[in-house]
Amino acid sequence: MTRKWTPRHETPEPLEANEVAIVTGGTIVWFALFLVQLPFYGWFAARGHSWWIWSCLAGAGLGVVGIWYVRRRREALRRAGRPQQHG
Repeated sequence: MTRKWTPRHETPEPLEANEVAIVTGGTIVWFALFLVQLPFYGWFAARGHSWWIWSCLAGAGLGVVGIWYVRRRREALRRAGRPQQHG
């Protein structure tokens, strides 16, 4: 017979961080990578790697969506009265 796994300790509270700053930083990095690679589009295209450039642009676009999401989450937590370590 198999035993069901049960935890032996309480689940720790999730770590709070400044998610807006983290996601914004990542978005900036993706967009910077896009801008740095853009002048070399011909070189990338000739070798079949132009998708690298568009992946960076997609990362920046998704980062913008992520910034919107984490800002709304932060405001929802504030409205709900949950304390946060970073503001």
